[in-house]
Amino acid sequence: VALKRMLNFNVPPVKNSTGEPVWKVLIYDRFGQDIISPLLSVKELRDMGITLHLLLHSDRDAIPDVPAVYFVMPTEENIDRMCQDLRNQLYESYYLNFISAISRSKLEDIANAAIGANAVTQVAKVFDQYLNFITLEDDMFVLCNQNKELVSYRAINRPDITDTEMETIMDTIVDSLFCFFVTLGAIPIIRCSRGTAAEMVAVKLDKKLRENLRDARNSLFTGDTLGAGQFSFQRPLLVLVDRNIDLATPLHHTWTYQALVHDVLDFHLNRVNLEESAGTESTPAGARPKKKNKKSYDLTTSDKFWQKHKGSPFPEVAESVQQELESYRAQEDEVKRLKSIMGIEGEDEGAISMLSDNTAKLTSAVSSLPELLEKKRLIDLHTNVATAVLEHIKTRKLDVYFEYEEKIMSKSTLDKSLLDMISDPDAGTPEDKMRLFLIYYISSAQAPSEIDLEQYKKALMDAGCNLAPLSYIKQWKAFTKMASAPTSYGNATPKPLGLFSRVMNTGSQFVMEGVKNLVLKQQNLPVTRILDNLMEMKSNPETDDYRYFDPKMLRGSDSSVPRNKNPFQEAIVFVVGGGNYIEYQNLIDYVK
Repeated sequence: VALKRMLNFNVPPVKNSTGEPVWKVLIYDRFGQDIISPLLSVKELRDMGITLHLLLHSDRDAIPDVPAVYFVMPTEENIDRMCQDLRNQLYESYYLNFISAISRSKLEDIANAAIGANAVTQVAKVFDQYLNFITLEDDMFVLCNQNKELVSYRAINRPDITDTEMETIMDTIVDSLFCFFVTLGAIPIIRCSRGTAAEMVAVKLDKKLRENLRDARNSLFTGDTLGAGQFSFQRPLLVLVDRNIDLATPLHHTWTYQALVHDVLDFHLNRVNLEESAGTESTPAGARPKKKNKKSYDLTTSDKFWQKHKGSPFPEVAESVQQELESYRAQEDEVKRLKSIMGIEGEDEGAISMLSDNTAKLTSAVSSLPELLEKKRLIDLHTNVATAVLEHIKTRKLDVYFEYEEKIMSKSTLDKSLLDMISDPDAGTPEDKMRLFLIYYISSAQAPSEIDLEQYKKALMDAGCNLAPLSYIKQWKAFTKMASAPTSYGNATPKPLGLFSRVMNTGSQFVMEGVKNLVLKQQNLPVTRILDNLMEMKSNPETDDYRYFDPKMLRGSDSSVPRNKNPFQEAIVFVVGGGNYIEYQNLIDYVK
């Protein structure tokens, strides 16, 4: 909503206006691109009157009779470039939108450039948008993509980090969280664990919200905010969790569709990039080997199959793709019939959208054909993505890893020795083996003896593993307060349902032979448990000493005693150092 409002020159779009939109150009930097691309497709941009969208630092031609909407971070080089645009008189008028708040001095630089270029009247509006975060789902956001290593777990936990570096990281995180709440239009109540990076974030965010509220004239949380009516009577809870409370989950191999896609494929900002295998036909001798085709697919909120199955165990996904395919095949004759009515044989789908004749037989064909073709597109997409995931599961035995790790984490009896798993040349990449061993090391009540550890190390070395992560986890385990009581992961292990039966029938796209049909048992991960305690006001040693901040309270005593005793209706969970899709899915299941 905030982006659409911005693209409409910062006035809310009118629902029923039939008129043409105002044509305009959109100029963004990489940050702006990352924020817009998961939310608005090129078609949606076009519907809003955006004819061209260009990167700020690309070579752009002057289009003197068109307004330009800029959406960029207020950095030195961006501002220099905008000033240059003003001097070169590239556009008719300029709507400058900053992703994060611009400083007074940089604003003055723009003003000076505008005066120098005689362009003051053309700078129509300057806005701070407070949109410095990336929304990937209706209920999930991340801070950034361009410079994500700056706020990563590693950046925060580097042993040689200086205080100033840490300040910068914390400010970056807080800036994004602040933007998030401005956009939501709500002031949260903040809870965080003590003595962690999460606490530093909480303190800074509380201060920033407080300062903004105190300046009533310029407060961002009054009156005309987008979410004004949304949470009016009840405030959300913000739970800041530190990644260090649970390092096993992010290392854990996974079994649900979205988490698998993220783990084994190249999946960023809701787009998955696949290399298509070049096929088996032999290349004639001396010919160059075929180049692998790269294909990218967007997995969006409008993709019904994805929305329904992104949290399902993989075997279920394979089965559902198969069922969709069969139901489509039943309709395929219908597609052929419609195409022949419309006189378009072959695959020219462009022609279909052109033919909106009003004759009766066409009308029905025109309306049902695009729907069927869209269905076909999604089936092909998920067939390709699921096949790529299945390849990884089979070649790396990821089902075995997933099951074995679940057993380690739930302290069940193990059916084969860890050493065998590590030494099995057919199971997994060196990274898979390392992840498995780290989970074992993190989850074990007492660390393995030196003699055992040497044996494991040798096996890991032989498997080609880099042992650096192990030495980090060793130190980490010695440091963590939690070392005395390892995090509990419940005691549910996945139950194999026997191998696939239905999917094995011959017509199937997916040869699931030998892949275990594991079903997930619902249990709450540490992050979800913490949220549950804090939302429901349960007393629990895990969360009893969490600090409590209420930016609306005039400097109260900073106690961890919650003011309101009622359970919360809404919550935002943010993991400092990075959450992951396993935890995201676990939270969604918890909500359900």
